[in-house]
Amino acid sequence: MSDATKSVFARKALTAKGWENNVLVRVDGLGRIIAVAPESAAESASYSVDVLLPAQSNLHSHTFQRAMAGLSEARSPAGRDSFWTWREIMYRFLDILDPEDIESIAAFAFMEMLESGYASVAEFHYVHHQPGGQPYARLGELSERIAAAASATGIGLTLLPVAYMQGGVDGRALAGGQLRFGNDLERYVELVEQAKAAAKSVGPDAGFGVAPHSIRAVNERDLKAIEQQFQGVPFHIHIAEQIPEIEEVEAAYGQRSMSWLLDHLPVNERWCLIHATHMNDQETQRVAVSGAVVGLCPITEANLGDGIFNGVNYLRDGGRFGTGSDSNIRIAPSEELRQLEYSQRLRDVSRVTLSLEGKSCGRTLYDTALAGGAQALGRQSGSIAPGKWADMLALDVENTALFGLANDRLLDGWIFAGDRQAVSDVWSAGRHVVRDGRHHARAEVIAAYKKRLASILEKV
Repeated sequence: MSDATKSVFARKALTAKGWENNVLVRVDGLGRIIAVAPESAAESASYSVDVLLPAQSNLHSHTFQRAMAGLSEARSPAGRDSFWTWREIMYRFLDILDPEDIESIAAFAFMEMLESGYASVAEFHYVHHQPGGQPYARLGELSERIAAAASATGIGLTLLPVAYMQGGVDGRALAGGQLRFGNDLERYVELVEQAKAAAKSVGPDAGFGVAPHSIRAVNERDLKAIEQQFQGVPFHIHIAEQIPEIEEVEAAYGQRSMSWLLDHLPVNERWCLIHATHMNDQETQRVAVSGAVVGLCPITEANLGDGIFNGVNYLRDGGRFGTGSDSNIRIAPSEELRQLEYSQRLRDVSRVTLSLEGKSCGRTLYDTALAGGAQALGRQSGSIAPGKWADMLALDVENTALFGLANDRLLDGWIFAGDRQAVSDVWSAGRHVVRDGRHHARAEVIAAYKKRLASILEKV
């Protein structure tokens, strides 16, 4: 929290006990909640709000892609566009970015995340080297840039340096834009140590993990070695996002990608399976009982034409999920949840599909994403309770989407009728980074981003 804010009074708060009226949340100097107690008036608090919620964690982001928004929506002359044609555009784009660009874009995206209601982010960071693949003088240069952007904006960071070692399951060499990603196992271990140091420099609530990009980008030997080398930290991987990806793995390994992963690696609570879009019924059930979190990015998945996640069966089987902004074409946690629910309704020609008994659809989505996101980041957050980081947001009850609503209906109104404009305040580990809907460093971050973006667009 800022020096001026040591406690927050909420006329209504969603705490670990459920909805409570007139609550005082006290936070220590590190940013952890030390007490949540009834309070009759706001006078004893440093700050007061109408509605206080635990804030979500963004469990999957590639911040540099934020600057691509608007650059990949024209049909290509070659014919039908897909994820794979988009990927080629992305590779060409990243090849013009320098370290200053990457830091500025990351700071802008992090600011938008905070203003939209995310308090923390897992940055799935895979651009490590110079164009052409030559490492920077410091191997962790770009990890340090991400950490600097997190420090400047106050977002809670879990930094995930990505392992990317081959161009496909057949072991072909990296080429083109992929050269900026590549490391062998020995150099990847060195990179992780530098990224870990960079993350620690951000603050006491920052964390790190490891992220083998995918089965197609890391072979079985190295995937198992990374899993063994880095025990006890978050372990994220792209899996089953695209049908051609599944077919490539099946042709090489004799199994669908998700089935192969579940059979060959100890998938458990520290794993985050990004997208998992194309699972069959057996895989859906196996992942649900594994304890792993599925990382869903519904806005990006819709934008890239990935497909529709089997959310109804997965939730029915007790599956855990969180959401991420992935390509960052639109940063809005409430809208990610809306897109997820609406995709199920369109597929099943039904309504209110992702709702557990006794909870509204919005409450079910929000509670599940809170828990899943915190687990995926390895972050002690996800609820307003003693011992948790003070990752919180306030909703503006004067927002038109929230008029007259209370308790779970507030969440329903925000998710299904509102947007980021309904968020008035955000705290990340007690840091009061957003007030009245605006990030405290908004002017400076936007000015720096606009300057770098102008230069970038001249090269596109």
